[in-house]
Amino acid sequence: MIVVTGGAGFIGSALIWKLNTEGVEDIIVVDRLGISDKWKNLVGRRFADYLDKEDFLELVLDDAVPFDVEAIIHMGACSSTTERDADYLAENNYRYTAQLARWAVEKDVRFIYASSAATYGDGSQGFSDDDRVNTQLRPINMYGYSKHLFDLWAFRNGLTDRITGIKFFNVFGPNEYHKEEMRSVVYKAFEQIRTEGRVRLFKSHRPDFGDGEQKRDFIYVKDCVDVIWWLLEHREATGIFNLGTGHARTWNDLARSVFAAMGMKPAIEYIEMPETIRAHYQYHTEAKMDKLRSAGCPVRTAPLEDGVADYVNNYLTQERRYL
Repeated sequence: MIVVTGGAGFIGSALIWKLNTEGVEDIIVVDRLGISDKWKNLVGRRFADYLDKEDFLELVLDDAVPFDVEAIIHMGACSSTTERDADYLAENNYRYTAQLARWAVEKDVRFIYASSAATYGDGSQGFSDDDRVNTQLRPINMYGYSKHLFDLWAFRNGLTDRITGIKFFNVFGPNEYHKEEMRSVVYKAFEQIRTEGRVRLFKSHRPDFGDGEQKRDFIYVKDCVDVIWWLLEHREATGIFNLGTGHARTWNDLARSVFAAMGMKPAIEYIEMPETIRAHYQYHTEAKMDKLRSAGCPVRTAPLEDGVADYVNNYLTQERRYL
């Protein structure tokens, strides 16, 4: 049995879609559905059972899991970079992960978990996933710090050669609709274009970057789950890995890609960046992908334009928007 925590969320539900396409249905979905619409991500997916995240943790802590577990793919977390409740983030993103990891290691269960590119903070130390860099990072928001806390815990307990962490960069694609303000700019741009015929991007406040020329490493969710599938099949690939394309693209590139996918001419308006984020705004992020390639993963990611076109034409403009 494969346990997918956060299985109703964005990347988690996309992973279940991938597992289903590979013929895997012995899946336990662990999540907390609450009152959000993320339950829709599970419609049409095939899995053995669903458990609330606290019920699953109780089974783990009591050593009473009633099924044989081959792997835990732990995508469950609060992913809001603006969440201010530090106690909640520490408990949900750090301590919960540590409890699952400890049990998985004791039971010799494959453990793959979601770290985050937010651990890199302002980027002043670069974006290398080398272990010597990972332990020295200084996140600038509590979400990034909660993820970094677990990475440090894994190093401190000598577990990075027994478990696998994934530092996701800017992921976009189907099944993110429930994420509200944390939805990708691809989705937000599509909605702006459809309702207003234009896209709004932040002006630059640095002379070395033009308006909209700030860069991010955008990666399509389908490419992410292909990599997770490879990691699931290659238990020897342990450690903490970046997951991006390795090629930074501008916000202008992204906006133009959405316009092109919608068959429209670009119309971009540049607006002032809020003063509250100017001091810590990242102007360039780019995943260093050498470590994952060196592990043997055949990393093949879609160009931004191709990923956006698939998302827009096969999901956002269609009645059936989910994977």
